[in-house]
Amino acid sequence: MTETTGTWLTQEAYDRLQAEYDHLAGEGRAAIAKEIDERRQEGDLKENGGYHAAREEQAKQEARIQQLRHILQTATVGEASTSNEIQSGTVVTAEVMGREMKFLVGSREVAGGTELDVFSAQSPLGEALIGKSVGDETSYVAPNGKEIPVKVIAAEPFSG
Repeated sequence: MTETTGTWLTQEAYDRLQAEYDHLAGEGRAAIAKEIDERRQEGDLKENGGYHAAREEQAKQEARIQQLRHILQTATVGEASTSNEIQSGTVVTAEVMGREMKFLVGSREVAGGTELDVFSAQSPLGEALIGKSVGDETSYVAPNGKEIPVKVIAAEPFSG
């Protein structure tokens, strides 16, 4: 997968996101519309905190629907690569500034219920690691302009 084609997802993550999208775009929209209507019936909209809270919730829900739609439309679904090179879907153990870290290069959507830290393939650290293998040393420039050394200690496919 090229890193510009979209988000890499496992089939499980794709199915989970699709179910969330279906719920929010269907039952979720209907429920929030009903809530707004009920709050509107309470009277003066200027001083109706429940109405404004429901409208705010609706805006958050619509933003999540749009985010999910984009992820699902641009996703590449498959198993994590078992090649020796780090790609999206690789769990990396690396020494970063002298400190050992274990994290997933990929998407928070894939990491789901795990406790792994996640760095996207487009992040400075992710970009520095894509294509590298165990034993490789590289670096990336942090947002503060400091160059951060990284040594790859281990890499394995994400298994959920």
